Amino acid sequence: MDDAELRRTPLHGWHETNGGRMVPFGGWQMPVQYEAGPREEHQRVRTAAGLFDTCHMGRFLVDGQDAPAFLQRVQTWDIAKLDSGRAHYAMLLREDGGVLDDIFVCRLDPGWLLVVNASNRGKDLAHLSAVATGMDLRIRDLSDATGMIALQGPASSRVLARLAAGADLPAYHRVVRRKVAGIEATVCATGYTGEPGFELIVPVVDCVGLWEALLAAGAAEGLGACGLAARDSLRAEACLPLYGHELDETVDPVSAGLDKAAVRMSGHDFIGKSALASIAASGPARRLAAFRMTEAGVPRQGYPIEAGGRAVGAVTTGLFSPSTGLYVGMGYVEAGCAEVGGTVSIVIRDARKTARVVARPFYRSPHWR
Repeated sequence: MDDAELRRTPLHGWHETNGGRMVPFGGWQMPVQYEAGPREEHQRVRTAAGLFDTCHMGRFLVDGQDAPAFLQRVQTWDIAKLDSGRAHYAMLLREDGGVLDDIFVCRLDPGWLLVVNASNRGKDLAHLSAVATGMDLRIRDLSDATGMIALQGPASSRVLARLAAGADLPAYHRVVRRKVAGIEATVCATGYTGEPGFELIVPVVDCVGLWEALLAAGAAEGLGACGLAARDSLRAEACLPLYGHELDETVDPVSAGLDKAAVRMSGHDFIGKSALASIAASGPARRLAAFRMTEAGVPRQGYPIEAGGRAVGAVTTGLFSPSTGLYVGMGYVEAGCAEVGGTVSIVIRDARKTARVVARPFYRSPHWR
């Protein structure tokens, strides 16, 4: 796909004008970094605040009489446990437990907002529509009519408070409607960096205005624009999965270690529940393990993982961790090789480099209350 075929977010012009280095990502042109570079952007989010263009993410509004029953069937979290204004991480599964997508479910009253991965938007909409056949509900794709901006980092609440006209900001995993810089916004206390922060959804025509207002309000705090590279290193340090790396249709939530975070087995009968119960009862054949390199070497996605002189898995994510100063990674390995404290070898350009299996996450923010 060449640049002419790639989609552009409402902030594309701002990125180009302000030094964003644009790259293809999930069918979109997105900024991978700005002049300061990914490592400085990463540290800015850990110590102050960073602003991310997440307009490429999919946003669906589900409403109607059968919406609660539909959502109980189609995704993994028990929405009966979600009061008005709450949000939760969840998954869309195949009948065999394979992950179609990892999503956020937000109860708006009226309606439910589903935030899905950009590359899966079309697939997800087709899946949801098929499950909804014959039900009294609407699924509206709001992705092109709205934009989404992520404000992340320990200073994010101070920055946002300056533009929210004294209104209360949502607590973690809560969603509210607020005027921000005079713009009507859906404000979600969610994020993908391991730091406190917010994701703001506004009409597409207001994206640039909100983006610039946030940057101005956060200038004294050190707020700056950040690209995909920093977003990836931040999420990887927090061991947050990326679809296409730690998650895909061949992976189930139990093997990924996300069955507690994204799945509630009691209370509702969802697609893939029986398969997950069987996997949990027998134990998965492979598990997602986190590791840190104890020999010099940079792990990359796809590199083989060996133990006892044989291949036992492959790297899904690997990087230099700016917050810890270590080379770290994640990968699926045979279940018996996933125990914390064990050693494995990462095959890097035909050389076997030793790594130790460690607990997740690699980095835990001190800024959560």
